[in-house]
Amino acid sequence: MRLSASSLSVNIFVTVMVIVMIFAMPALDRYECRKRNINLHDAYSTNKNTDRILALRQVILIAVFAIYVAEVLYLTLFSRGASDDYRIHAALFQDLASSFHIDLGFLDFFRLLFKEGFSSAASHVSIDKYYNIAQVYLNIALFIPMGYLLPYIFRWFREKVHIRPVVACLLISFAIENVQLITRRGFYDLDDLVTNTLGGFIGQQMYITVAYVLSHPDWRKELRKYRRWRWNARKSVLFPFMKKMNVSRATIYAGDETAIWDFYVTKLGFRVRRQLVPEDSISTSFLLEVGGEQIEIICLNEERDFPEQHLTFSCKNLNRVRKRLQKMGIDDGEYQKDAYTDVRTLKFSGPDNVVITLLEQ
Repeated sequence: MRLSASSLSVNIFVTVMVIVMIFAMPALDRYECRKRNINLHDAYSTNKNTDRILALRQVILIAVFAIYVAEVLYLTLFSRGASDDYRIHAALFQDLASSFHIDLGFLDFFRLLFKEGFSSAASHVSIDKYYNIAQVYLNIALFIPMGYLLPYIFRWFREKVHIRPVVACLLISFAIENVQLITRRGFYDLDDLVTNTLGGFIGQQMYITVAYVLSHPDWRKELRKYRRWRWNARKSVLFPFMKKMNVSRATIYAGDETAIWDFYVTKLGFRVRRQLVPEDSISTSFLLEVGGEQIEIICLNEERDFPEQHLTFSCKNLNRVRKRLQKMGIDDGEYQKDAYTDVRTLKFSGPDNVVITLLEQ
């Protein structure tokens, strides 16, 4: 997507847009939310109007993102007229390489760099075409806000923040290049696919770094603890398999089969994977499943006072879950704060003295 790199105004505009989108706007957003006692990191907020304020905030952020997308489309498509023929530039970074002139051989340049230093080696390099360098800068800078704002605004991109934003930037750049080719508004340029994706990757990494540091005031201490644990755990049994492991089954006890079916299957929507009836026993065992997580319920089929039992699940859209709990007549109480992670929780009671906790993911 060839931009008007020779225009100083375009360079200034794109630079200011980057600063506003990834520094000024998030800083203002965080300031306003802190002032209203609203936590932006899926933690418990003390403001009673949190849900309404966050809904309004999301609308505003989407509007800001739409303005940014409109600016990108204007710069890459609508700011230029159609040419007479289709233009394709497939030689990767050929223009950038031709912008520099080195009056030494490749090996001589590096020999001089290591022997006499950077300044001596740089004296043999001259820049012939500033336009091509500015073009690379503009194409990288234009997509830095894209890589930053996608996970900042949309939960789907935050769920796999290390891959989804940069892939989206690649696909968006690919789409723009194809539209440019079809409409003949510019070049179909492989350089732009690479530089746009690089810009999206930079924005993505900036979001990961900034989001983690802001949500973890003691991040240096936590990082040191993590590195110490990782070093000590390298030779442990489970360490090589931890990325593929998770707790998938919990076991609780119950007294009445009818209550199990009514609460877990009918109201909550668990799927019965298997039911076992041991010989010479009045008990029944159920294996229930929801979202890949399993609960084993051993039903003794007799009245008994059970000690308090706990089930904890993490889930998204806690507000919608709460409405459906209320629709089913399940008393969920008020939002609470998890003592370990500070995220919002909902707690409600099931049969047989079971306390179910939902952690906001």
